[in-house]
Amino acid sequence: MIDPHELVDKLVASLPDLLPAARWFGGKDQPITAVRPLRTTVVDGDLVHVIFEVEQPGRTESYQGALSLNTGAWDVLLDPDHNGVLLDRIASGHNADGIVFAHEPGTELRSGLRGRPIGVEQSNTSLIYGQQYILKIFRKLARGENRDLVIHRALRSVGCEHIAQPLGSISTELDGEPVTLAMLQEFLPDAVEGWDMAKTSVRDLMAEADLHAFEVGGDFAGEACRLGHAVAQVHADLAEALGTRLADEDAVNQAIAGMQRRLDVVLESVPELARYEDPLRQAFEGARAHIGAIPIQHIHGDLHLGQVLRTVHGWLLIDFEGEPAASVEARSGLKSPLRDVAGMLRSFDYAARQLLIGQPDDDQLAYRAMEWTKRNRAAFCDGYAEVAADPRDNAHLLRAFELDKAVYEVAYEHANRPEWLTVPLSSIARMTSGGE
Repeated sequence: MIDPHELVDKLVASLPDLLPAARWFGGKDQPITAVRPLRTTVVDGDLVHVIFEVEQPGRTESYQGALSLNTGAWDVLLDPDHNGVLLDRIASGHNADGIVFAHEPGTELRSGLRGRPIGVEQSNTSLIYGQQYILKIFRKLARGENRDLVIHRALRSVGCEHIAQPLGSISTELDGEPVTLAMLQEFLPDAVEGWDMAKTSVRDLMAEADLHAFEVGGDFAGEACRLGHAVAQVHADLAEALGTRLADEDAVNQAIAGMQRRLDVVLESVPELARYEDPLRQAFEGARAHIGAIPIQHIHGDLHLGQVLRTVHGWLLIDFEGEPAASVEARSGLKSPLRDVAGMLRSFDYAARQLLIGQPDDDQLAYRAMEWTKRNRAAFCDGYAEVAADPRDNAHLLRAFELDKAVYEVAYEHANRPEWLTVPLSSIARMTSGGE
């Protein structure tokens, strides 16, 4: 009889070589100094679930995966012959040696389906079962309640119409703390990602030599307005479900200090940002005088066009985990809804300029990109103002949040896509010189 623990020990010895090739592994920037198994669980006759710890200089993080007991094959979570058991266990309710499979109250699920991995794997692994369900497996594990699941449950409790409904979860405990392994939601096969819709609209505009954005058949402004309305409604639903409070002086100071600290860090690695240091610092400090008594609450935390889906019924927001680089504590804190607005406004700028990356300078195309950006930023804010206060009424704070987001983007592009660095840098140049 095969000993699963011996099998896992062999696997762990090979993981330093295997992990850097995995899309979901978040430690590609540092060498792996050690890998240790934390828990080995036989879920059924052949699927062995593994939680392991990866040690790298300056950090130690936990991940999950699975292997076949019979063949020793690694990462069989992606294999339809193995992953169907995950949905079956959630549907029936099951406890496998401390791993709890559960469906949400009042939910009945169909079992016997196989999971197919979603097209492009990100930091999580998503499996689609039939045309009904999507299971998001959190590869890097965080102690404590999973924010994505908590927020979805809260929004469901107040009848929010702009989310994919949560249907079930897989969870366990590590060191006495809860850990969410996966979340099951309804799958919407007709959904289209906002980023793809926006890119198509920009492409249509660029293909026309003499038409304005509002004259092109792929004009996105109507959708941008409806998206703004949906985002504001989600903010209102989160406030109803989880409450809100006014930011005190300490919260304001922490927010401004956080912007300055991020700038300090990025300036060390990206010399191109140095020319904008003084106006950036002035913008962050200048926002303090205009903040006043602003409400803070739970928000999305990492909102952009890739985090929204358009269905036949309207816009949905997905992935409420928060900013990937932030700590669990920082993600869970109360923030101004304007941070989400700023994230979406930055995303419009990215959508407009992505076709210009790597191309020779073309003043006409640059002008048309800016025209598209301005039109859709305004439409989004118009839609938001139909439900809540117009974000443009607090222009100084909104500008500070946008600049803070752009500094974050500078760091990301410098490390991952240097050819895209011109997008956030040009935005910073424009905003710090009095542009929108």
